[in-house]
Amino acid sequence: MLKENLAKVEENIQAACDRAGRKREEVTLIAVSKTKPVEMLQEAYDLGVRVNGENKAQELASKYEVLPKDIHWHMIGHMQRNKVKYIIDKVDLIHSVDSVRLAETIDKEAEKHNVTANILIEVNVAKEESKFGLMPEEVPAFVEQISKFSHIRVKGLMTIAPFVENPEDNRPVFAHLRKLSVDIAKKNIDNITMSILSMGMTNDYQVAIEEGATMVRVGTGIFGARDYTHQV
Repeated sequence: MLKENLAKVEENIQAACDRAGRKREEVTLIAVSKTKPVEMLQEAYDLGVRVNGENKAQELASKYEVLPKDIHWHMIGHMQRNKVKYIIDKVDLIHSVDSVRLAETIDKEAEKHNVTANILIEVNVAKEESKFGLMPEEVPAFVEQISKFSHIRVKGLMTIAPFVENPEDNRPVFAHLRKLSVDIAKKNIDNITMSILSMGMTNDYQVAIEEGATMVRVGTGIFGARDYTHQV
């Protein structure tokens, strides 16, 4: 099943890139492996998956210990400040930074571990009350504020679009995030690049790619429906 699912996702990504006139290598597929057992992640690894996304710090840390070391781990879930220390030296990218206090904690832990943390700013583009993230209009000032931290590099923006029946409904959300990233990039702020747009999930990643996503986060489309009986 995993092999067929991956092939289908790959085919969809290529098709979306073709429609948008983009190269396939411009888009990184993040296999969202939260709640999935290590055996399944190993199977995905054997099929060529090298970028995994996790929602919980402890789950990421425990999987990191037992799986091959050339996997690139992404923290895509909401981060509690007291959990940063578990993953700071294990992740390539933290997708979900949405407060100065969290950025400050990441900066301090990165300094302790002698690393520089790559982060994305989470933006609540659709302004959903149930979601984390900064409001779009708060982002420019926030970027200026956290650009002074010496052990953080802001690499771009991330959003979790609303769950919709029709993926086309999220096109304006993705277009908005892209425009915001372009506007911020024009300011040429030290320590800030806008090279990454993390947007699009199983339901709508093709539309996200057409609107400029450089990273898509696909879980169910690869691993099947979530199973909460295997919590790590």
